[in-house]
Amino acid sequence: MTEVIGVRFRKAGTIYYFDPQGQSIERGSNVIVETARGVEYGKVEIGNREVPEESVTQPLKPIIRVATPEDDEAEAKNRDKEKDALVTCEEKIQKHGLEMKLIDCELTFDLNKIIFYFTADGRVDFRELVKELAAVFRMRIELRQIGPRDETKITNGMAICGRPLCCASFLTEFQPVSVKMAKDQNLSLNPTKISGICGRLMCCLKYEEDTYEYLNKDLPNTGDIVKTPDGTGEVMSVMILRQQVKVAVRRKPQDEPVVSVYPLCDIEQTKSKKEAKDEAKETPVPADAVE
Repeated sequence: MTEVIGVRFRKAGTIYYFDPQGQSIERGSNVIVETARGVEYGKVEIGNREVPEESVTQPLKPIIRVATPEDDEAEAKNRDKEKDALVTCEEKIQKHGLEMKLIDCELTFDLNKIIFYFTADGRVDFRELVKELAAVFRMRIELRQIGPRDETKITNGMAICGRPLCCASFLTEFQPVSVKMAKDQNLSLNPTKISGICGRLMCCLKYEEDTYEYLNKDLPNTGDIVKTPDGTGEVMSVMILRQQVKVAVRRKPQDEPVVSVYPLCDIEQTKSKKEAKDEAKETPVPADAVE
């Protein structure tokens, strides 16, 4: 086992493990650590904890120190510098006529590097822009192109449920989401109903997918032929959470179908929708039925 603390650098960002160097550091404390990007200022989200060695990426970097009031003040000044840097970068983008949308920027705590995040429809030749920015800021410049989901995570907003966006509140990583998840949950496949403000499928479709897969495994599909206590009929729809099935039953061939709702335990599937269609194609029409 290895003792670690978990540090986060952005709200809803990934938590990284660091070596506390024998210090007891409480959750919520600010620390100065060295990362691949340089010296960074982060917030401890996980206090001292023992974790399996295989869950730690070696070598585990130590913290430099617990943040002092001077460090807190320097970090606040860096946030103000980021706002000014965004204005300057936007002016340079306009000057060079580049087809890119500036989203955000980050300064490392040691002012060694500045990262600009942008979106664009395709590749952008920003070599001249980088040279000009380097001359202005006198530090390493990185321009990083991001996608619609990352843009929305940075800018934040309100989801259609009326709550702040999950990605900007607590989701540290994006999970793959598919239209199949919406089908499994019996949702409308209208893109405006199942897409977030980023234009991609909503992340929350993933939350209950395992539950819906479990509940769907014994339910028939719409169009299947099933046996009910009142006779054989065709499935009109299913109510997944209630585990009920709406079936149109003909008690006699000449009768109009009667639509009733049955609990799953009271029905028995006899044919799938495909089998019923294939059988209907193969069944010859009686001669006396043709006028």
